[in-house]
Amino acid sequence: MAEFLLALNYPSKDAEQSVELRLKYLLKLAGLNSRTSVNAVNISLNFSPGEDFEKEKLQKIANEYMRGISFENQPYLVYKHTDAGHPNLHIVTTNIELDGKRIPLHNIGKLKSEPTRKAIEKQFGLVPAESQKQGLFIAKPVAISRLEYGKSETKRTIGNVLQHVLNNYKFTSLPELNAVLSQYRILADRGREESRIFKNRGLVYQVLDDQGNKVGVPIKASSFLFHGNSEFHRIPL
Repeated sequence: MAEFLLALNYPSKDAEQSVELRLKYLLKLAGLNSRTSVNAVNISLNFSPGEDFEKEKLQKIANEYMRGISFENQPYLVYKHTDAGHPNLHIVTTNIELDGKRIPLHNIGKLKSEPTRKAIEKQFGLVPAESQKQGLFIAKPVAISRLEYGKSETKRTIGNVLQHVLNNYKFTSLPELNAVLSQYRILADRGREESRIFKNRGLVYQVLDDQGNKVGVPIKASSFLFHGNSEFHRIPL
């Protein structure tokens, strides 16, 4: 459940109307550098409950943030998500420039994202992240490929994706978690209400095919040792 807000630095205005053009241009830039394994960036801008601003203000906040982390000249897309308990934006971009050079992402959170976040909070009168359970403005490089069932060892690959997602994203609900996991063809599933897993407040992970259908054998969350200390335990089931 998302509302498209902005496509910036695209060579054609048609990108505003065409999902295909928006994707193709990002893929074209990402393909200019075959040496880097990280060529896409997904940025989540989370706000305090009640901070539901009009479209123009959200666009300004997104643009200020991208300028603050030195991505203002990169093509990027901004979406407002409405499926969580708090307002949040997602910005999708690439760290590959037109000349094929890679924008370094090392320590971008500490050196650029954190100062930019604090400056924007003051500029727009936002609730400071330190007073919220949800962090504000977290830049997350994407370096994990989507899982293709049968092409890798399923449990190990799911475990790698889970560690990346649970360590780098914050969630307040199972749908929020699945919104991210679906990018990697994985589903966190509680089962049917009458099932033993559901009644025992359990969870399994399932691989999805291209059409979003479950394939293979589900793997219990308890099979992953790191799961017991993960961010997941803050999610109400």
